[in-house]
This record gives sequence, C-alpha cells and structure tokens, in this order.
Amino acid sequence: MSIILADFLVRKPEGYYCRYGDFYIDASAPVVHNVVSHAHGDHASSGHEYVYSTHATALFMAYRYKQNRKDAHQIKLFNSPFNMGPVEVTFLPAGHILGSAQILMEYKGVRYLYTGDYKLQPDATCEALEVQQADVLITESTFADPEICHPDPAEEIRKLDGHASNILLGTYVLGKAQRVTDLINTYCPERKVLVHNGILPYHRLYDQYGLKKLKYEPYNRKEMKQGDQNKVYLVPPMTFNSYFRATKVLRAFASGWKRLQAQNDIELYISDHVDWKDILQYINMVDPKEVWTLHGDGRILKSYFEEKLIVRDVIFA
Repeated sequence: MSIILADFLVRKPEGYYCRYGDFYIDASAPVVHNVVSHAHGDHASSGHEYVYSTHATALFMAYRYKQNRKDAHQIKLFNSPFNMGPVEVTFLPAGHILGSAQILMEYKGVRYLYTGDYKLQPDATCEALEVQQADVLITESTFADPEICHPDPAEEIRKLDGHASNILLGTYVLGKAQRVTDLINTYCPERKVLVHNGILPYHRLYDQYGLKKLKYEPYNRKEMKQGDQNKVYLVPPMTFNSYFRATKVLRAFASGWKRLQAQNDIELYISDHVDWKDILQYINMVDPKEVWTLHGDGRILKSYFEEKLIVRDVIFA
C-alpha cells in the first residue's frame, strides 16, 4: 500500500519545496530548480538557475524579467510528464490565465496535485481546467469561505451597458485584463475597449500566442474625451487609484474582493479564483484522501470536513 508522505511538499522561506525531487514550486527567491505554475508575480520570480513552465508562462516571464538567462527556461507541454529526480511531474491546465498549470507529482505510487491558482468558470482566453484524480489535493484557498460566491461573469460584465457614460475599469494586467476585454467584446459589443500602456504588451502577447483575438485599441486621451460615451478604459490597479479625481467617467474594478468594490460606481465581481462552492466541487471531482491548503486561510475548510476528510495547511520545514 502506498503511503502519503506528510513532508512531500513543505513550506520554506524560498517557496514550496519537494525534497524527494529536490525542486521548488513557485519560489519567491532564487533557487536552482523552480517549477512555476503561472506567471503572476506572487508565483513567478526571477534569478533561478532553471525554470520549468509552460510556453505561455515562459513568454510572460521573459517579458517581465528581462535580466534572466535565456537558457534558464525549460518549457514543458501540458500532459507531457517529465522527471525531477525520482518524481514524475505533469502540467495540467488550471483555467486561471493563459498557460497556467496545475502540477501533478507522482512518487512511489502516490499522486500529489498542486493546483496553483485555478478556476472552474469558463474563460475563452485560456486553457480550461483539467481534472485528474489525486491522493492529495494541494489547493489554493484564497476564497475558502462559504460567504463568498462569485456571480456569473457574463451577468457582471453586462452591468457596463446600463450606463450612458465612459467607464474607468481597474484590472490586473495579466489574465484578468484579457478576460475582461473578451467579456466586453462578447457581451457588450457596443462598448469600445481602450487599453493602458501598462496592459498593452500582455494583450499583444495574448494576440500572438493566445486562443483568440481580442478587440481593443491603445488608450488615446482624445478618443476618450470625444465622440460616443461608450469607452471602457482598462487601467492597472495603481493607475486606477491615481485617477480618484477623474470626472465624467464611472469607476469599476474587476475583482472577487469586496473591499475593491468600495466607493466605486459599479460593482464588478469577476474573479479568476475558485470560490467556496467551486473548491467543494473540485474536491469532489479530484476525490483525494487528503487536502492540503495554501495561499489563503484553510481553517473553515478544515472545520467543514472535520472527521470526514483530512484537511491541513502545507507544513513548514
């Protein structure tokens, strides 16, 4: 009978470490071998000797971390196993952003599935989440709270059409901005999307390497002030905060966090993470013997499954 190793993946200052394969996952400080789930800054960093990721993740990291060695990246395909020592590693689509991967690790007959950030909601701009059975599900718990329920993104984005005004829309530059653009293109086709220059390079990478073309234009101040009041100007969070005195526009911020909806004219609950019901559904789909939590607070999840399923945080080394 195969035994689940409690220390298969542990938390160290540099990141999550698998000593059985001598590699890190989503390390935040330079290490020799770093397996990266996706290119967001809280998961992808610079300075590693070797980085293992999908092609899209490598492209985003190459743009963001230009100081990295060109030969550092070891690009791996989805569903193509590779070995880190005696541990077999496979990338599975996570449905979070373009190129985002779950990391399935198999060692001595036990399957450990690290989700990274993931979502079950449909998203035409990235690969859909793929489900495989695992003995241990290592899940993010960003929104692991039964009070959090993310609404239908199509219904949320349609809120933009209920206002005869240009809209200043705050959004994260990678993944969220491209998904929001596609949602506007699809459900609010009369709206013209203008993109801040901090977001523009990622839109162009999506256009070149992504799953579908987006309809947008680079921001132009004159365009925003003239003509029909049908523009949606996508801006990064810091820029959004700097526009607190902006007039003749309505403010919105695309996020699953309630605090980011405060003092805006439009609430726009669009999240690229699983909510409480999604986490429960995914646990049911993966059917693990144990659930390990990270990137959030797993205490409510542990209480919910008390005496039915082992739920705990990833341990510290």
